Amino acid sequence: MFHPHHAPSAAVRALFVIDPQAKVRAMLHYPVTVGRSVNEVLRLVQALQTADRLGVVTPEGWTPGEETVELPPDTAGGTDARRGERGGSAYGCVDWYYYKRPASEEGGSPRR
Repeated sequence: MFHPHHAPSAAVRALFVIDPQAKVRAMLHYPVTVGRSVNEVLRLVQALQTADRLGVVTPEGWTPGEETVELPPDTAGGTDARRGERGGSAYGCVDWYYYKRPASEEGGSPRR
C-alpha cells in the first residue's frame, strides 16, 4: 500500500461508512499519494441506501437512476414464480439468477 519511496511508517488514509445502526458497511483505504473522490464516496453511500431500501444489488459503476439487479432466487420454484409474476423478459430476465430492475420500480425484499 505504501509508495516505494516512502518510509514504512507513512500514513494511509482510511474512510469508514457506518450506518445508523452503528454497523461498518464499507472501508476504503488509500495510500497517502492518492487523492480521494468525494463523488465516489457519495455514490457508495447512495448505493448502500438503495440496496437496503429496495433489497437489490447495485452493479459496478452504478449511479442513482440506473437499473439495479435483483438478488437471485433461492430455489428453482422462486425463479419460476418471479418469471410468472413479472412476465419474464419484461422484468429484465437475463438468466435464471440475473434479473435487472428499472430504477423506477419499487419492491423487493429489503435486507435488515
